[in-house]
Amino acid sequence: MARAPLRRAGALDLVPQLDLRAEERLLTAAVLFLATYVVVALGRLPGLRLDRTGAAVVGAAFMVALRVVTPEQAYALVDMGTLVLLFGMMVIVGHLKLAGFFRWAGVTVAKHARTPHRLLAGLITVAGVLSALFVNDTVCLALTPLVLEVTAALGVRATPFLLALATASNIGSVATLTGNPQNMLIGVASHIPYATFFRSLLPVAIGGLVLDFLVVAAVYRRDLARPFPAPAHPRAKVHGFLMAKGLAAAVTMLGFFFAGANISVVALTAGAALLLTRRVKPEKVFLEVNWNLLTLFAGLFVVVGAAREAGLTERIFEVLHAREAHSPGSLTALSAVLSNLVSNVPAVMLFIPLVPQFPDPDRAWRVLAMSSTFAGNLTLVGSIANLIVAEGARRVSPLTFREYLKVGVPVTVSTLVLGALLL
Repeated sequence: MARAPLRRAGALDLVPQLDLRAEERLLTAAVLFLATYVVVALGRLPGLRLDRTGAAVVGAAFMVALRVVTPEQAYALVDMGTLVLLFGMMVIVGHLKLAGFFRWAGVTVAKHARTPHRLLAGLITVAGVLSALFVNDTVCLALTPLVLEVTAALGVRATPFLLALATASNIGSVATLTGNPQNMLIGVASHIPYATFFRSLLPVAIGGLVLDFLVVAAVYRRDLARPFPAPAHPRAKVHGFLMAKGLAAAVTMLGFFFAGANISVVALTAGAALLLTRRVKPEKVFLEVNWNLLTLFAGLFVVVGAAREAGLTERIFEVLHAREAHSPGSLTALSAVLSNLVSNVPAVMLFIPLVPQFPDPDRAWRVLAMSSTFAGNLTLVGSIANLIVAEGARRVSPLTFREYLKVGVPVTVSTLVLGALLL
């Protein structure tokens, strides 16, 4: 049978286009999907310098080049609402970081801590609250150097506090639709009101932070039993006007969130308003934007969407019996396993077309947010926040995979059980 003539597609005409039958299309999608997710899970491709973002871009490009999806379908698969929300939040967080807000918050806690247990409790509280209001990755990026500085000045071991920062930032971020990237995906896909999500997940976040404190305090009870040999006097350089302006924009944004406005539009508008200034060049703010994360999301949207169009995700769900995972317990277990196999953001992308088919999709969305977020605490490579803390402390206080498991396993198991029970 003669092949249909190939349609021209702009710059993609330079790439040989293949007209695949359904079986070949499914096989091609499976190979590209698996290859992409192996690199996403491992972080890098051995022997090459290809990282997670590069793998997503390569996977998306070949999904189009090998005609698993057309260029028009690929463009439609990219969820601009999520990308706009991420970008807007990053601009706001960038302003606050330039103003010194995050360091100021951490310094305030350190100055008022009189014992190791108080410092641990204060750090967990601040990391959890800031991660709920802003993106948890940014909180870890801003507070890791401060934790190293304060613990060095106090003469105490940094490891318990670094682990507390990583785990608490993940736990606290579950409380809102803007606390972490996977929640943003769920917020845009589910259309759950911000206030409704917050009321449901806030008790889960608070309970999780309490469990986090108890676990870290128990595992490192000897380190935390020693009093501080010397007081710490960290300082924070703050740009008052910029911080006031950034906080005003953040508070206004949260007000609109709770009022039920479109979170993507509100975040972008708030970020754009902060760019109207004579004091900070936009270039400085844009340097704080995580362009790698935005590119990663765009690539994964195409990879996952193409796999769905080829029928691959249906096959995966059949093998995992995902359609029977209606109860909070079974959905929590399945989400936690997938989140640790392919990372939590790709796992949520896989679930997005499935959740609306559940008997109670509203509850399923909340359970998915909780389980995918808490599952990130299981291992050192379970979430980007963990890797940020580990990389920031690599030269001063290295975190080993085994050391992390001492806290990660009990924290993850206990918080997942708590979350499933509360939801």
